[in-house]
Amino acid sequence: MTKQRFIPAYPAELRERGVRMFRENRADYSSDTAAYKAIAPKLGCSPDSLRVWCQQAERDTGQRAGLTSAEKDRIKELEREVRELRQANEILKKASAYFAAAELDRPFRK
Repeated sequence: MTKQRFIPAYPAELRERGVRMFRENRADYSSDTAAYKAIAPKLGCSPDSLRVWCQQAERDTGQRAGLTSAEKDRIKELEREVRELRQANEILKKASAYFAAAELDRPFRK
């Protein structure tokens, strides 16, 4: 089985720039939504993407409740490890059953 790696749709630099632009220009708009709608086209992303990036940046700095990016990465890593261990365990169970059956089929020697 080949490992598939998730490639973010937008580079980290673009996301960081978007968050920085939002923070620097938020005061110029009547609401966060208005700011997202005005800034996002300049970055070539959707307002919703910009909103998600900004909210995650707030989580990463402790300004908003929720999992930080590091915690999310760690959870993904642990989930991958659990998946691999379960797969290995399944293989070992099948191999054990195979060898046990082969042992029973072997003629008994005195």
